[in-house]
Amino acid sequence: MKREKTVCESRVEMAQVMFPSDANRAGNVHGGTIMKLIDTAAGIAAIRHCRTNVVTASMDRLDFYEPVFIGELVILRASINYVGNTSMEVGVRVEAEELMTGEVRHTNSAYLTIVSLGENRKPIAVPGITPQTDEEKRRFEEGKARDKRRKDLRKKRNRP
Repeated sequence: MKREKTVCESRVEMAQVMFPSDANRAGNVHGGTIMKLIDTAAGIAAIRHCRTNVVTASMDRLDFYEPVFIGELVILRASINYVGNTSMEVGVRVEAEELMTGEVRHTNSAYLTIVSLGENRKPIAVPGITPQTDEEKRRFEEGKARDKRRKDLRKKRNRP
């Protein structure tokens, strides 16, 4: 088994300016553009944690609080919340910064389940995680509860 890691070892922060090619007809950034950035940030955090190939298994929650506009800087922060045997829950926070004023708004939050894959493309065990701060410990416990709900729901759906 690989050694346990801290949350900060895999934390990701990435930023990208939104261009007209990212817009819908209303002039807002496409939700799908934001979703792709979220998936990218989560995937990088997961790879940093387990140092294997990974695949997104689910995005069980994605909230759009406010629109993102063309010309704004989108900032994504991703970190591992909880680790199971072969999967990890990654939380991603998205903010938009209006570069001319410096105003920053929290626009999205998402939780993704990412699975670690071995060379044969089958799930393999991931390192454990050691939350250090009170915030990391809170997120770990909340992630653990969400993982249990996901598993319970999956069992319920698979019953004849």
